[in-house]
Amino acid sequence: MTTEQYHGRLRRPGVRRRLSAAFTAGVIAAAAVLLAPQPAAADTPWLAVSPDRYASFSVPAAYVQEKLGTVSQVVVEGNFGPSAAWAEFGLTRRGDVWSGVLGALKPGLYHYQLTADDTKTIKDPTNGTSVASDPLLSTFLVEGDSARWLADVPAGTGGAVGTLTYRVRGEQRSALVWTPPGYAARTPKGYPTLFLESGDGVAATDWLDLGRTKQILDNLSAAGVLQPMVVVIADSADDRELKDLRKAVADHYRVLRDPAHQAIAGVSEEGTQALAAALATPRQFGYVGSFSGTAAPAIDRRDAKAINRDVRLLRLYTGNVTDPAYNTTYRLMKALDRADVRFEFDGVDPDGGANWTTWQENLVDFLPRLFRHVADHGPSAGHQPLKREFNPPPAGTTPTPFVSEGGFVTFETTTDFTDAQHVTVWANIAPGGSWLRVPMTRDGDRWRATVGPLKPWFYYYRLIVDRVPFKDVSNPTTVTSEPMWSTFLLPGPGARLLSDVPAGQGGKVESMTYTSTVAGQDRTALVWTPPGYDPGRAQPYPVLYLQHGSGQSYTDWVEMGRAKQILDHQFLDGDLTPMVVVMGNGNSSNFNKELLENIVPTARARYHVSSDPSQQALAGLSMGGGQALGVLRAYPGEFAYVAALSAGFGSGTGVDVAAINNGTKMLRLYVGDQTDFVYPSFMASLTTLNTLGIRYEFDGVTPGPHGWDVWQKNLIDLAPRLFKR
Repeated sequence: MTTEQYHGRLRRPGVRRRLSAAFTAGVIAAAAVLLAPQPAAADTPWLAVSPDRYASFSVPAAYVQEKLGTVSQVVVEGNFGPSAAWAEFGLTRRGDVWSGVLGALKPGLYHYQLTADDTKTIKDPTNGTSVASDPLLSTFLVEGDSARWLADVPAGTGGAVGTLTYRVRGEQRSALVWTPPGYAARTPKGYPTLFLESGDGVAATDWLDLGRTKQILDNLSAAGVLQPMVVVIADSADDRELKDLRKAVADHYRVLRDPAHQAIAGVSEEGTQALAAALATPRQFGYVGSFSGTAAPAIDRRDAKAINRDVRLLRLYTGNVTDPAYNTTYRLMKALDRADVRFEFDGVDPDGGANWTTWQENLVDFLPRLFRHVADHGPSAGHQPLKREFNPPPAGTTPTPFVSEGGFVTFETTTDFTDAQHVTVWANIAPGGSWLRVPMTRDGDRWRATVGPLKPWFYYYRLIVDRVPFKDVSNPTTVTSEPMWSTFLLPGPGARLLSDVPAGQGGKVESMTYTSTVAGQDRTALVWTPPGYDPGRAQPYPVLYLQHGSGQSYTDWVEMGRAKQILDHQFLDGDLTPMVVVMGNGNSSNFNKELLENIVPTARARYHVSSDPSQQALAGLSMGGGQALGVLRAYPGEFAYVAALSAGFGSGTGVDVAAINNGTKMLRLYVGDQTDFVYPSFMASLTTLNTLGIRYEFDGVTPGPHGWDVWQKNLIDLAPRLFKR
């Protein structure tokens, strides 16, 4: 795994990591307010975050053209992925803007940049926030209880951040220093000190800009759970640099110098450095924290007695299997146990990788444990034991992807893309089932990426190689209408209805060929019949005609919608009225004629289905939903049950309201959330229906986009409601 993946975002060459003397006192003083609004370069913000945590991006195409030239794609890159991993969210060109909606996002701090055609990157000029180590990044805070420690405290109530300049080997260096509220430089009693160090690829200023360390310290102080202390934030340092820094702090601040009042913590390599300081020379620091330490320092059992005597707290932190420190932490704990060195482990953060979102949580846990008695020495709530190392299958193992315990999925390419420059896996892994592209990393002559945790559900994905889509040929699944897509099911209780029922217990799916007088050719539909289907029973079966969307075909409800699995489970659960489901080809210039003169008559001739309107249902998604509503308008009463998924009703012109209300037992409507692009027109349709007086059912939005995650849930809700009193 590369440094880029490790720190949860992409770094570019030439960006300095060290906080050098070039940062003058005035600049460093401003670091305490790096998130304060700055003058915008444009009047209209590109980013708007709604109270319900949806991020809407709207980027003027003219600006992109001016700065980057003609481009074929624009993405928002940020820590939006599972475990707060760096990911790409594709924007869609609509008129004169590139736009998209992502959410609902978890509360927390997000950082992002705009990138076109994989290599051309710009900062959002309408976002006044900045990241000192990377001028292309902007940030935004999504508020919520789980992110309460990241919010600004009322003005004048927090601590202060200043700069400390010192020299190492004749070279001038600088560090950031937070002093607590009420800090008095001349108080007779000194303050304990925490040294926070950055790791490889991380700048000291990142602790403020991306780690929100000032806000965390201010909030913990206001809550009364933080011992008043001085916190020194520095770049990575060797023993000599650390010694000079400690001396400079003691010379310029009112601090206590004994080890019992000194603490050190760091991320990645500096987490290892903090450990090494404690293990090699225990009489330096009484409190030590390692956040995603990437190596295990040498441990001599003969030093255990001194370490246990002088180090009051040695606490280890790691993210989940996407954190490169995961295996290192496992080996380190085994080594510490063998050496009889006392330590604490915060447990595996199941939802965090090696990034600032995880390290913020680590800091919130670590700080209240310093320089005071703490009764709780166990892991944070919800954290898990570390039982074994994580090792995905060796390269070339098929089929792919590899699904691991806890909802982690490893994608791998073949050796066909050895010379590629930028490879991502594009999948429905964003909140609600929206699509994100996760960068893959070279692994020998292949590319790999481990993503998660994902919730149990049905996923589909394709590879994007230098902006060209490819199928994962190592995955045997196929999607007829989308030949680049591959699929996989992540099993679990939440995905039970999408899983296969035991062999021999489900219904059957058969092909039904019919002559289309509209298309002038033979066409095919898929037909699901329930377990025990009896073509000779006295009572004909009720029938649901279930339609697909634009760009899809009759196979999609089975291959992508998991209709067979859903119907099988609901029948076996006793929730489904025994029925026949016909999934026809809706790609027609005259759907009403195609349905009523071709699909329906053939279904009645081939299957024992009812022609009674009260025993007929019509439903569809997107285009198919619009087609279902079109049939309702033109032939009210022909189908007693009608449902539209992510589709609008249209205008009220020429609608026979009485015929619809009298002939329809149930008109049920569904739509995704704000990420569903038909959401505005759908909501407008409800106003039309209300004005006309048409009776309908709508239970609110289904969380998710204009995609299968939403439509699968809609079918799960709809099917058991059909043909019941």
